[in-house]
Amino acid sequence: MEQKLRVGILGATGMVGQRFISLLEDHPWFEVVTVAASVRSAGKTYEEAVGDRWKMNTPMPEKVKSLIVRNVNEVEAVASTVDFVFSAVDMTKEEIRAIEEEYAKTETPVVSNNSAHRWTPDVPMVVPEINSEHFEVIEAQRKRLGTTQGFIAVKPNCSIQSYAPCLAAWKEFGPKEVVATTYQAISGAGKTFKDWPEMEGNVIPFIGGEEEKSEQEPLRVLGSVKDGQIVKADLPKITCQCIRIPVLNGHTAAVFINFEKKPTKEQLIEKLVNYKGFPQEADLPSAPKQFIRYLKDDNRPQVALDVDFENGMGISIGRLREDAMFDYKFVGLSHNTVRGAAGGAVLCAEALTAKGYIKAK
Repeated sequence: MEQKLRVGILGATGMVGQRFISLLEDHPWFEVVTVAASVRSAGKTYEEAVGDRWKMNTPMPEKVKSLIVRNVNEVEAVASTVDFVFSAVDMTKEEIRAIEEEYAKTETPVVSNNSAHRWTPDVPMVVPEINSEHFEVIEAQRKRLGTTQGFIAVKPNCSIQSYAPCLAAWKEFGPKEVVATTYQAISGAGKTFKDWPEMEGNVIPFIGGEEEKSEQEPLRVLGSVKDGQIVKADLPKITCQCIRIPVLNGHTAAVFINFEKKPTKEQLIEKLVNYKGFPQEADLPSAPKQFIRYLKDDNRPQVALDVDFENGMGISIGRLREDAMFDYKFVGLSHNTVRGAAGGAVLCAEALTAKGYIKAK
């Protein structure tokens, strides 16, 4: 790309906003030129606005320290400085839906980490390796919004990333029933142990809204495009429990699965390790070379050893074995704030750029 696209980050001071800043530091296609947040932060330098709340384990990039934080609600002013925006705003769902559409109507594409538009029928919710063809609904969305360039695209919930890719890889065998329990890191709540000391040595068996997302969002990802809308898949039927555990980064899933056509273990592993999608075919900058890997050791995947596989963009699967009640069971692991949040959104933006949906204004 001859000239980098100008990027704005909405909600830039929060944990996911910080992850965007970190991931985009040396990006070959995108350059962060604008940071926006609430009125509390507006007018300060980014370094001043974040203060001692920088949550990444790498230093704040020098390029963004002196950027003046803009008021995220001053939509026209922010949009005039960028080619597209990443959205990680902390608002109510109604407010998020409204402000993301407002940005889109300024002819500014919005790639969102938020859940507010995940069930808007003409908004694609995409894991680029699995369903990049869902971007086709953007044409219908633009007609609804009255735009030629502006639109909204979203990535799915972080909790599904550790097992939904398997369902896509195994599609030909007809996954029909899934029982999953996710063990979710505290960064999924935007926290560190400094912020949330009561999580040390603790387990909380409830995360608001997560079980519904974990059961339904894979069906939308596995769905199809029909008449300018996404129609969710009927199968598999999924039931899920979501548990918060004392881990900083990394969502683990323990999964039981039944198939319409029971495959062999060897067939399942072969489908996992050879599974590729548009990001690998197009050699996108953030695409993992190996999207899904299979680990043979009984004690893998482990958060400490495996969460950063492929710079946090790969999925690790292990302990695949036959079960007494289900066909198979396995354990999956994904990095919740990289693949599951900001990194997944960056990969979506790369796919949208490669497909011509995002362009310089």
